[in-house]
Amino acid sequence: MAYQEPASVNADLTQRAVVNTKALGWVPSPRPGVERRFLERDGGEVARATSIVRYAPGSAFPAHEHGGGEEYLVLEGTFSDEHGDFPVGTYVRNPPGTSHAPFSREGCTIFVKLRQMRLIDEPQVVIDTNQRSWSLAERPGYWRMPLFEQEGREERVALEKLDSGVAVPSYTCEDGEEILVLHGTFSDGARAYEAGTWLRNPPDFTHGMASETGCTLWVKRGHLIAA
Repeated sequence: MAYQEPASVNADLTQRAVVNTKALGWVPSPRPGVERRFLERDGGEVARATSIVRYAPGSAFPAHEHGGGEEYLVLEGTFSDEHGDFPVGTYVRNPPGTSHAPFSREGCTIFVKLRQMRLIDEPQVVIDTNQRSWSLAERPGYWRMPLFEQEGREERVALEKLDSGVAVPSYTCEDGEEILVLHGTFSDGARAYEAGTWLRNPPDFTHGMASETGCTLWVKRGHLIAA
């Protein structure tokens, strides 16, 4: 299939978005063996974007600079560049102005956000979550592993985990929230979402958290500033 220029996808950040990523088709990128599932996108090939990206074994992308930064979590396999190898479970933030030439020897799948960072004061972050411990959050059976927090900023990124049968009372996402369900089934009080579901909740959206089976989530809060 030939490369298809992507259209705008879920570009209005004031609107809620819920996407079952496993139900989306793979869209070829400009490079053979690299395919994408678009979750949100505003622009052409160089765009603010949130995507699931799949690298076939032996595929690569040419060297490029991160004009607005890059943030990713390795979901499957091992993602690599000239700076190292990043196995499944690795969380990385590459600030604006950094560059790399990514590839994958064995193939991999990553969840990636592009051009969504501030132009100043962005630290580079590399965390192997397999080597980090969980801390108890606000109630028994609710666990959190912080991935990014910075003094003076509302943006917070973490892995969160609910044990089976645990529920968290409703709260308001004052400055927005994104959730990617990594494992298990997650409920927000309105419905349940299976692994692979991506949710973007706009500022001032209110919901609870629960899981009958237990679940693991990638969560980003405080980055969609209310108007």
